[in-house]
Amino acid sequence: ATLRGVGEVVRYTYRLRPGAQAERALTAEWHRCRFLWNEAVHQQKSGSLPTFGKLSKLLTQVRSRSTWLRDGSQVAQQQTLRTFAQGLEHSFTMKGRGRPAFKARKNSLPSLEYTVRGFSLHDGRLVLAKGLSIPVVWSRALPSDPTSVRITRDALGCWYASFVVRRDAAPAPDATGGIGIDWGVAATATTTSREFDLPHLGCRKRCAAELARAQRKMARRHRKGQTQSNGYLWARREAAKLHKKAARQTQHDSRVWAKRVVDGHDLIAVEDFKPRFLAKSTMARKAADAAIGSAKRELIERGVRAGRKVVLVRPAYTTMTCSRCFARAKQPLELAERTFRCVDCGYTDGRDRNAARVILAVA
Repeated sequence: ATLRGVGEVVRYTYRLRPGAQAERALTAEWHRCRFLWNEAVHQQKSGSLPTFGKLSKLLTQVRSRSTWLRDGSQVAQQQTLRTFAQGLEHSFTMKGRGRPAFKARKNSLPSLEYTVRGFSLHDGRLVLAKGLSIPVVWSRALPSDPTSVRITRDALGCWYASFVVRRDAAPAPDATGGIGIDWGVAATATTTSREFDLPHLGCRKRCAAELARAQRKMARRHRKGQTQSNGYLWARREAAKLHKKAARQTQHDSRVWAKRVVDGHDLIAVEDFKPRFLAKSTMARKAADAAIGSAKRELIERGVRAGRKVVLVRPAYTTMTCSRCFARAKQPLELAERTFRCVDCGYTDGRDRNAARVILAVA
């Protein structure tokens, strides 16, 4: 959230390098928090409405009887119950939010949250409650003292610390004019100006040869109906690393492009395109590589934080409408037709470029 004249509250994420003992302690803490979460889910399903106040009282009672829970941090356990209570409240007030679900041991990734009472920074290390000290890879300096930290682990076993800090909002450069953005697959984003287009860079295609080798290793070492060997697990980890590398490259390219667009325009008209249906089509792999949803979210967030006017435009009929005379074609264009031709005024342009100009005009 941006507060003009005060600053903005953001998250700074860093890589953690916990040792074997610290990693075991983090995993044990996660199991305690997961147990409390699942107990809260059970209470909600049994008919009671577990508010944060009720859950906090129950936590105090249970900790007095359980040595296992007392061995963990009370701050992390309280934050787990607070997150559950907020999620339960949002499920009643926000459209599309479901009830908090059960977290299984095999499928859920660790996530711990600490307030200022539960952590400190000392000599470049993150010191958590119960004296747990973890080295941090400081890729950049924190702009202010953090108010909370979230410890997470991804599917590859890498640990991260996400600090909530306040920083001074950098003034956005002066900009005039608007830009319309149409999402696609041939090009991830086509705009009204060619210099701001986001081409489909195909980051996964660059890793295709290495990924194919890793997947063939997985296929050779897979044991049907048996416990998988360490060789299979190693090959699966290598394939996951390549997927993550490609995803990071795509995310970086989207962030650089979104900054260029936001810095150069005062009005940003964005097609409110939901690429979910592409996952069921023949373009699923290419659409997933383009990460249209991630690029759209990054563009909107940066535009709002910079104080730009961001307008979401419904995609209906934008491809069938002429951007010069605004006459609508009687027949929708087939996906293979990449050139738009207006029957009324004779205007001809690229299909996506014409749609981007229509989106800007509607905004």
